[in-house]
Amino acid sequence: MSASVRLLLVDDHAMVRMGFRMLLEAAEEIVIVGEADSGEAGYRMQGELGADVVVMDIAMAGIGGIEALARMRARDPAVRVLVLSAHEDVVHPRRALRAGAAGYLCKRSAPEELLDAVRTVAAGGSYLEAATARRLALAEHGGAGTVEALSEREFAVFLKLAHGASVAAIAETLKLSPNTVGTHLYNIKQKLGASNQAELTLIALRNGLITL
Repeated sequence: MSASVRLLLVDDHAMVRMGFRMLLEAAEEIVIVGEADSGEAGYRMQGELGADVVVMDIAMAGIGGIEALARMRARDPAVRVLVLSAHEDVVHPRRALRAGAAGYLCKRSAPEELLDAVRTVAAGGSYLEAATARRLALAEHGGAGTVEALSEREFAVFLKLAHGASVAAIAETLKLSPNTVGTHLYNIKQKLGASNQAELTLIALRNGLITL
């Protein structure tokens, strides 16, 4: 790859960003143009800096990575986003790919795999590590789970509810009215067969979407 790749790092842990920066800067063709610690900041900086590739976590405070990814892609369809996440379930990669991610890689993957993934998505390809691809294939074969019945917005609200956030806090974070969040909450409980927030947390735990 002869042309340089302008890359933006988005992760809410400074030490994690430092490790990724050190690894990626070892590749001569990769230029780190900026770092962000939230989905909101990542969305803003990608627009300001015109990064070609965004390496982004999805479990962050605020709007989170998947919402930021969707917004980036809506504004600039050419941007390539590689999701780098600690989540090893099937729901998160599915949601990320549906939102327009060019690849999904688990943080515990070998360092050289991150370089391969960045080079692949920068060149216009898609990247899924073998373990994630295998889990997705098995899940497709076995049928979609009930969480898959949620819309993208409902899923974002569901995760925040599962973490114990209030309707008012979710409304403020996602820039929605409390009534809209309340409607999403009602629909989520109907689709998942839950009667309260504690049951939503248990469903998220069973699906490997959160840890306590």
